[in-house]
Amino acid sequence: MVDPMGLENLHIVDLPEPQAGPGEVVVAMKAASLNFRDLLAVKGGYGSMQKQEKLIPLSDGAGEVIAVGPGVSAWKAGDRVLGCFFPDWQAGPLRREAVGTDLGGGYDGVAVEKRVFRSDALVPLPDDLSFVEGAALPCAAATAWNAVIEKGGVGPGDRVLIQGTGGVSLFALQFAKMAGAEVFAISSSAEKLALMQAQGAQHLVNYKDEPEWGKAVMKLSRGRGMTHAIEIGGAETLKQTMRSMAPGGFIAMIGMVTGPKAEMNLPIIAMQEFKLEGATAGSRLSLQRLVDAMAANGVKPVIEDKRFGLDDLKAGLEYLARGEHVGKVCIDIG
Repeated sequence: MVDPMGLENLHIVDLPEPQAGPGEVVVAMKAASLNFRDLLAVKGGYGSMQKQEKLIPLSDGAGEVIAVGPGVSAWKAGDRVLGCFFPDWQAGPLRREAVGTDLGGGYDGVAVEKRVFRSDALVPLPDDLSFVEGAALPCAAATAWNAVIEKGGVGPGDRVLIQGTGGVSLFALQFAKMAGAEVFAISSSAEKLALMQAQGAQHLVNYKDEPEWGKAVMKLSRGRGMTHAIEIGGAETLKQTMRSMAPGGFIAMIGMVTGPKAEMNLPIIAMQEFKLEGATAGSRLSLQRLVDAMAANGVKPVIEDKRFGLDDLKAGLEYLARGEHVGKVCIDIG
């Protein structure tokens, strides 16, 4: 729990034993994963859009149902589940009233041993995914799925630009390959590029060696340009991303690692008919489709080797902030 806001005020507290009310279930949390948005939420960075007192952090977790309340028929004790990032977003386009219901922000999150969920705010965890692997999905994987598949509509013959080896990026790479696309990857080191190649990226650019990497990507595509780009960097990368795009290309705006305010060349956007659209974690139905697709195609999350316990959550968030990880940083709970 964080009270008052700030990473230094993160501490473990004892809470009353949770009880399942009508339409609710109690889940024994087994694992959670970390996202950069968790760091911002712990510091109160979302302002009025988040809970500011006694916040239980973290949006992404998986566990086992241990009790069901009156009227619940969809779940039983022993079911393996993962929680939805937006519990109030069941299907269809994003609605304003669902935005502030994110776990670990607007609502208390999953950094607990036991948590009450609405019965319609969970999806089943496939048998071939561990609790840790399932905990990696609700935010990063769902955002990548939304960007690549739901919004992007990536398919065979498309050319997709992936930036870096963070959780969203690696999921986006996996989903683009699953859809039959040609993947172009940029990162800062030979080791990270080798990982992206092992995950299926065919074309690699080290952006430290190639500051004008947008031109390098365009050259690798033989002048055709990217049909899709997963934009993670924000202010310092969007210009190069735009240089790499094919006319009519789709840019999914997800991250702002290098800053929130970018200089945009509006004539190029108009003349090239780029599509620039934000992508979030998506609805419960979208998460269900993601989980089904991963199970059907044998896709597994890339998990950082270094793991943390719930009592080491502060250390885990500090490790995430240093950017030394590859893939998802996870927390063992139960």
